[in-house]
Formats: sequence, C-alpha cells, structure tokens
Amino acid sequence: MRRQTIVSLCAALALCCSWANAQGPGGPQMPGPSGQSLKGAVIKGKAPVNREILRVRLPRPREARLKNGLEILLLEDHRLPTFTMQMVIRSGGLADPPDQRGLAQFTAALLREGTKHRSSREIAEHLDTLGVTFSATSGLSSLTSVVSMSGVTDVLDDALELFAEIIRHPTFPPEEVERYKTRTLAQLQVQRSLPQFLAQERFNRALYGDHPAGWIIPPVESVRRLTSEALARFHATHYRPNNAFLAVVGDVTLQDLLPRVERLFGDWEPGEVPRVKIPSVPAQSPRKVHLIDRPRSPQTVIQLGVLGITRTDPDYFALLVANHILGGGPTGRLFLNLREDKGYTYGAYSSFTSSKFRGVWGASAAVRTEVTEGAMQEFLYELQRLRDEMVSAEELENAKRALVGSFALSLERPQELLQNIITQKIYNLPPDYWDTYPQKVFAVTARDVRRVARKYLNLARLQIVAVGEASRVREILAQFGPIEVVDAEGRPISKSP
Repeated sequence: MRRQTIVSLCAALALCCSWANAQGPGGPQMPGPSGQSLKGAVIKGKAPVNREILRVRLPRPREARLKNGLEILLLEDHRLPTFTMQMVIRSGGLADPPDQRGLAQFTAALLREGTKHRSSREIAEHLDTLGVTFSATSGLSSLTSVVSMSGVTDVLDDALELFAEIIRHPTFPPEEVERYKTRTLAQLQVQRSLPQFLAQERFNRALYGDHPAGWIIPPVESVRRLTSEALARFHATHYRPNNAFLAVVGDVTLQDLLPRVERLFGDWEPGEVPRVKIPSVPAQSPRKVHLIDRPRSPQTVIQLGVLGITRTDPDYFALLVANHILGGGPTGRLFLNLREDKGYTYGAYSSFTSSKFRGVWGASAAVRTEVTEGAMQEFLYELQRLRDEMVSAEELENAKRALVGSFALSLERPQELLQNIITQKIYNLPPDYWDTYPQKVFAVTARDVRRVARKYLNLARLQIVAVGEASRVREILAQFGPIEVVDAEGRPISKSP
C-alpha cells in the first residue's frame, strides 16, 4: 500500500514537473537595465494537478537500538533486490582541532586503506568481487562523517561484514598515509588552476572568515603534518556507536537485518565523545569586490552572495521558492536574462545552503571578459527586482510546481529516501516533515518571496568575487564597491604593474 501511495504521488506530480520545467516566468516581462524585455519561454499549456493527491503519508523507517547505543533506521523497499546503507558518525569537520583542519575528512578518506585483517589492495579486490560501491566522506565544515555502501541483497551478509571491518578496525598504514598526502598536495595544485575553484575559495573566505565554512580545501600545512597516529586518535575518539546511527534502505526486513547488525556491531565499545561546539558565524562585512587576477583569461567568473539561514529556520521554504525563481534552473530569472536575453554566458544560476550555522544565498556565472560590466549590472538588477517587486502569480506557481514535482520524482530513488531520513534525524525535524513538504512549498506566497528577499539580499553587505584579467576588468568592477585585487594564492596585488 505504501509503495502504491508513493507511485501514485510520483505519477501525478511527474506531470506537474514536466509542465513546470517547460515554462518560463509568467506575467508581464520585466525590462532590464538596457530597456530590452526578457525573452523567457513560451507557455504552451498546463497539466492539471489535484493538490489533494499531495496529502499523503510517506513510509516511516523502522527503528531499533543496540545496547551500545547504535541506532538503526530501516526503510523497507522491496521493489528491487538492492540495498543502500550509511553509517553516519555525528562528528565531521566541525570536530577538527583548529590546528588540524581536514582531520575528519582525512580520516574518512583513509578508512579503506587497510584494516587489521586486510590491506588496501585486498579491500579493493573484495569490494570488486562483491560488486558493491563504497565511499566515506566528510567535509571541513560538515556536521557528520558518512560511510556508505550499496549493492544487491544477495551479497548483503558479506558486504555488511566488510562494512563493519572498515568502520571499526582501520589501521591507517603509514605508507598509505604518505601516498594520500602526496596525491592530495598534487590535487591542491591542480585546483588552483581552475577559476571556479578560486572564486569559490575566495567567496567562502569573504563570508565566513576563519570559521570552518571559510575553507573549501584543507590548508597545505595540515596535509603535510598529517600522521597515522593523528588519524587513529580521531577515529578512536569519534567513531563510537553512541555517536553514530546506521540508516538502511532496501529489500530487507528489520527481523532479518537486526541479528546481522547485532553480530557485527554489538560488541563495538561506546565511549565519551567530546561535544562539538559550532562556532559562531561572523557578522556580514560591508559590500566589497574581491578580484583574483588571472592573466590572459578570456572570461570573468563571477560569484556573489550573502549569508542566509540555518536548516531549521522558519523561512526555509520561502527561501527555497525565492531561490528557484531567481536562478534555480533554466527557467530562473538569471538564466533567462544573462543567457537567453543577453547572451553573456552559457548559464547563470543561484543556490542556497543551510546547516546548523547560517548558510549562503549566492549566484554565479562565467561570462566573456568584454561583457563583465553588463553581466554585473544584470546580476544586481535581478537581485534588486526580487527585493522590490512582487513576483507574478504565474511565475510563483511555476516555481512551486517545479519544486514539488522534483521532490515527488525523487521519492522513486531509494538513495533520496535514505537521505531524507538522515536529514530528518540530524536536524531533529518533525515526523511528518516530508509528508507535508509539498504543502509547505505551495503555502509560500508572493509576499513571502519578497519578504525573504528583502530580509536576506542585503545589497549593502553583498560580497562580490571575480576571477579574470585584472588589467581589463579592475576599473569596471571598482564601480560596484571597494575593490581588493589578489593573485591565485590570495596575495594582494598593488594597482601599479
């Protein structure tokens, strides 16, 4: 019955999604600064959607807890003989010591490089033999470290055994640590040649300063001082059953799964885990332009934005809709303006992030150097327009239908269902959060959109980052705010050659 409910919801909303994706902003077309109207998309027709269909109750995970504190969440899905499981450790980059940024990330990355019973090569060969996928990740400002595995249920027993071994008994062999350091340092050098990377790095630093979210890659000195002993200490401290939960979705029942988990994780020793204090996000700085000089660059990569909200903020759904209208895809205003109307770029988009600390609401595009000024004017025009004007009823409806349609289609993907469960767990969201997701989206009004735009798009605090040829764009960008010019390493460059 539950499966039929999900399928019915998806079938109904697939129509909604396909319709919404085919539409452009409705209502009167707004003239840009140049006086030309936006081209938009031609609206061919509408697919009716009965909103009562959206009032559903999605399947709830079945829950259990081992004596050592490990929580198990299982969402049964018997459509295919597959499984996906994630061990979520409630310690990520936010638990890094200040002088060892990246330690959580390094620990996750090196879990599979050797255990008490298998070498790195033997682990890789066994994963290949089982036909399963494996990953372990964390981030410099993440709340968690996540170890994932997926495959067919025929190999679930062997997969679980290897999964437990990697999580519980990594040895972080010194030779593997050295290889990892060499690879990572080489990758950091390659990344510095990418303009999008340089823009993102400077943008995060401009908004977050020395907060963990101000870093998108580990400092070189943290990589160089990495040792097997440091990894083992982080693992021993944070990889504990009372600091973790196992989330599983797939063709398995709790009756079958629980004895297997008990056998492999039941004797995992709990421990005292230091409480992670999330550092405060610094106050937003006054508006500033950060120009990264990239000599002979044929384009300017532009990234701009402001601090946003936390994941549990009441404005989350209003901001979700506002962002979609601004630049959430090819029907967003930024795309229609900068690409379709002006031809400045292949794509212009906006996005927003949120966590237990304030995230970012930002926009970006890579434009030809000669249209840098025009692109900046259009970016600021669209941000100001969202603040000043009420969105049309049709544009608002299109955005909400697209968001709900996308959500409905995601319910057919087990990994998305699992991610929803994990998000709900991490942020302590209400039990009916995903049931009421469509209603919350459709409840957003045009006044809500304008309200959050005015509240968060403070153009006096806008941080603007551009990567391009300074000799050609410095004076152009200086008209948009006080400007600082730096090289790819972040070193200030004086105005004179």
